[in-house]
Amino acid sequence: MGDEEDLFTVRTSHLNTGLRGVPVGTCRTSFVTPTEGVHYCGYPIAELAHYPPEDIVYLLFNKELPNDAQSAAFKADLASRGHVPPSIAAVFHTLPKDGHPMDWLSVGVHTLGMMDTTGDWKEDTMNLIARMPRMMGLLFRIREGRGDDIPEDDVSASMVKRFVQTLDLDDIDHDLMERILATYLVLHMDHGGGNLSTFTGKAIASGHATVYASIAGAMNALSGPLHGRANQSCLEFVLRIGTSDAEEVEAFVRGELEAKRPVFGFGHAVLRAEDPRATVQFALGEELCPDDDNFKIIRTLREVAPRVLSENPKISNPNANVDIASGALLHHVGFKDPTYYTTFFGWARVAGIGAQIVDERTVMRSGKGTPIYRPKYFAEQQNLRHIE
Repeated sequence: MGDEEDLFTVRTSHLNTGLRGVPVGTCRTSFVTPTEGVHYCGYPIAELAHYPPEDIVYLLFNKELPNDAQSAAFKADLASRGHVPPSIAAVFHTLPKDGHPMDWLSVGVHTLGMMDTTGDWKEDTMNLIARMPRMMGLLFRIREGRGDDIPEDDVSASMVKRFVQTLDLDDIDHDLMERILATYLVLHMDHGGGNLSTFTGKAIASGHATVYASIAGAMNALSGPLHGRANQSCLEFVLRIGTSDAEEVEAFVRGELEAKRPVFGFGHAVLRAEDPRATVQFALGEELCPDDDNFKIIRTLREVAPRVLSENPKISNPNANVDIASGALLHHVGFKDPTYYTTFFGWARVAGIGAQIVDERTVMRSGKGTPIYRPKYFAEQQNLRHIE
C-alpha cells in the first residue's frame, strides 16, 4: 500500500512541470507501454493496424472488436448519420485561404455543432465521427480553390472512401490513397488519456460544453508544433535533407544537433523502443513505395539517427516514433503540402477523444461522470505576503 500511496503523492517537484507524470484519472480506451506502445482496449496497436477504421471506432466505444454482423450494423449506423449540410461549404468559402488547415478544421467542427447538436454525449460524438470524412474533403477542396462541382456524397461508402471521393483528385491511385489513409487513421485514433489534445477535450467537456466545442478545443491543442503539428515538421525536415546517402544524412543530423535544432521523428515520452506505429508504416512503405525518394530518406534516417542520438546519455529513447514515416507515405499518395498532415491526425483523434469524453461524462463514477476539472495552483513564494 505504501508504494501505491507514494505514486499518488503530489510533491513540490511536480509543480510547473505540465502535470507530467501526475495521476489525474483513469482511461478505458487505451494505454501506452514502454515496449509495445499504444494499446487500444488491451490490444497492441500492431495487431490492429490493418483493421478497417470503422471497426476500431467500434472497439473504442464498445471495448471489444465487432463480429461481422456488428461491424456491418455499425457501418450502416454511421452511414445513417453521415449527411453534412451544404451550408458547411458556404462557411468554408468565407475563411482566409492562407489560414492554417487546423484552424479550418476547428471552425468546421464548431460549425457542424451549431448546425445540429442533440445534447446527448454519445449521439453527438457518433454524428461528428460520421460527418468528418465529408467535412474533411470539403475543407481540402475549398481551401485549394476547388469549391465548384463537388461530387455527391455516398454516405454508404467507407469513411476513407467518402473522403477520397469528395476530394476527387486526378492522376491519383485512389486504392493506394485509401489504404495508406485507413492505416494512418487506425494508428492515430487514441494514445492514452493524458496527451494535451485529449486532456484538453475532456477538460472542456467536464464543464458540460458540447461535444463539438470540446473536440474543437482539442483540435486547437493538437495544432501546436510540440504536439500534433510535429508530423508536418517531420516531413519538412525530411525534405530539407534531400538525400538518402548515409554519410550525408549523418552529417545533416549532426549539424542539426550542433545547431541545437530538433531531429524530428525520433524519441517518445513513454516508449523505450521503436514506436510500433512507425514499424507498421515502414513495412507499409516497403510494400507500397520502396523506391519513393522521401521513403528512401526516412529508411536511412531510421538507421542513422538512433545511432547518433544514442551518443547523448541524456536521450532515453533515440528510436523512430510515429511521425517519421507518416509524412513520406502521405506525400507519396498525393498530399504534397505538409501543412495538411495534422488535419489527418485530428480526424483520427476525434474518435479516441470522443470515446474518452463519452466515458468521462456517462460511465465514470457509476454514471455520474467526472467533476469539472479544477487543478489547484499555489501562490508563488514572493506573493505569499499578500495573503492574510
